[in-house]
Amino acid sequence: MPDTNTSIEIRNVYKIFGRHPERHIEAVRTGGMGKAELLEKHNHVLGLNNVSLDIEAGHIQVIMGLSGSGKSTLIRHINRLIEPTAGEVIVEGTDVRALKPKALRDFRRASTAMVFQKFALLPHRTVIGNVVFGLEIKGVSRAEQMEEARHWINRVGLAGFEDRYPSQLSGGMQQRVGLARALANDAPILLMDEAFSALDPLIRVDMQTILLDLQEEVRKTIVFITHDLDEALRIGDRVAIMQDGELVQQGKPEDIVLSPATSYVEDFVRQVNRGRVVKVGALAKSVSGPPAALRIPGSLSLADAALRLVEAKLSFADVTDDNGAVVGRVGLDDVVRTLARSAGEVAAGEHIASEEPPARLAG
Repeated sequence: MPDTNTSIEIRNVYKIFGRHPERHIEAVRTGGMGKAELLEKHNHVLGLNNVSLDIEAGHIQVIMGLSGSGKSTLIRHINRLIEPTAGEVIVEGTDVRALKPKALRDFRRASTAMVFQKFALLPHRTVIGNVVFGLEIKGVSRAEQMEEARHWINRVGLAGFEDRYPSQLSGGMQQRVGLARALANDAPILLMDEAFSALDPLIRVDMQTILLDLQEEVRKTIVFITHDLDEALRIGDRVAIMQDGELVQQGKPEDIVLSPATSYVEDFVRQVNRGRVVKVGALAKSVSGPPAALRIPGSLSLADAALRLVEAKLSFADVTDDNGAVVGRVGLDDVVRTLARSAGEVAAGEHIASEEPPARLAG
């Protein structure tokens, strides 16, 4: 039986792009043929290679990787915009591959909503006209459409802009309209494909904050695609990293940062500020004996935990979970050691980046 806390189950999914993918699936699945060989010998592209992923209900799952890694291909399997060559996609107990056309349309309308990188707004409709669009398709009454639309327009900070057209809005405002439209549909699953990638850095951070604030309220299952590690670590409850169509590591942000599984992941996280990303709960160790003089929540960042310990003039503290129960103990030396490792790697990276390439020196 599937875990009741699992909203989406992706099981051994393969995707081959080309005229005859079925002819080559066994060579990939059992013969070990990789992306480069498949392209060279058969002129087919291996988009996904045996990807399995459980996505927890009510949480933000980030899928990240460089261009061509397969992350956008994967998210489009969830609502079957792309058909898998092999494998299973189970969404809230429904086998998406088995859905007939009408059932698939109903599934897309009721179970998923999507926010795109390019906003995908209807240019001839106003803000409120765009937000109610999905509700119109679902046959919701006009009064309910307007009530829902105005609520979400207000929640994303666009009150007063209801009658503006997309061409009259900035990029960040247009993306807020796209988010409001998705939320108005009240689908339990929100699919966001590079949703903030086209935005300027400051606007992008603002949109991340809006998303996190809204998630505290709505508790959707959100699948968020990005190529930006800082974005992934900031918003993801869990992060999955893809390379050449394969899922190479998945886990909590601090797991990815502290224990990169491959050199590819290690390169990604090399200059991450562990003091900001890693939570002190990740360093907690089981102990016995009397309680410590200080308790700190496991959700506290390493930097904040170090400050608490230094201010209290203590060398260790008990770490608690969200309910206040002690789950372990952390020492100041462990926190400082982890922070120092991060600082050392950042400094090394900056030193390497500052060096002139030999060819340039010679020229």
